[in-house]
Amino acid sequence: MSSSRLPGKILADIAGQPMLQRVFLRTSRAATVTETIFATTTDPSDDPVAEYCDFSGIPFTRGSLYDVLDRYYQTAKQANADVVVRVTADCPVMDPTLIDDVVSTLLNSQYDFACNRLPPPWHRTYPIGLDVEACTFHVLEKAWRDGREPQHREHAMPYLYEGVELSVVSRQLSEGVSPRGFRIALLNNSTNFGDYRWTVDTPEDLEFMRQVYRRFDSRDDFTWKEVLELVHKEPQLMQINANVKHRTLKDLDTRATDG
Repeated sequence: MSSSRLPGKILADIAGQPMLQRVFLRTSRAATVTETIFATTTDPSDDPVAEYCDFSGIPFTRGSLYDVLDRYYQTAKQANADVVVRVTADCPVMDPTLIDDVVSTLLNSQYDFACNRLPPPWHRTYPIGLDVEACTFHVLEKAWRDGREPQHREHAMPYLYEGVELSVVSRQLSEGVSPRGFRIALLNNSTNFGDYRWTVDTPEDLEFMRQVYRRFDSRDDFTWKEVLELVHKEPQLMQINANVKHRTLKDLDTRATDG
């Protein structure tokens, strides 16, 4: 709720439902996911999130506002999770098939961490807003125990993949071993749509999402490829938030250290 660029965004209405609900429903459809839990914070500003989850029957936990890694670790530990999937709650067109792709890659090839995007200096090929990260609980615990830098705590999983050099296995997969010894997999889309912005961090982003849902008659079972077809058919839609600058791993929330 305390988003610096769009306060309250997680409960913002998108075609009749809060964004939080949209993300929950879409994420829960992933075949590889057995439980979807909102890891919100103990900050008073997030009381409405906890109240909404409680009222709607959505599982949730509460933890540190700025130590996101601790929030994830404590939630995963409480859930007795073997594998942890990270999806952020400002991505209301998240596609469950992409979650399944990432988790299946992690499990089938015994990687420690798998994803469909990494921050710069690596390149993304999926639109911003379809980001999926997955790791085993074992390596998440190591990151929680040993990660000390601000970006490790705020962005949850950089400790695992920092410094990795990736080799191309196929058009859809790159892999490597990080300097800390973690086996990393990066899934790529065959066509690069990495500059498409489908996340909600500003009023312009929110308006874009409302327009997308409107085109789908407020349903939430459309796929990311259907959104792709939509924005290619109506390219003016992506002009709504075309000037928004995307935050990166280097952009840390200074409120964690100020004062």
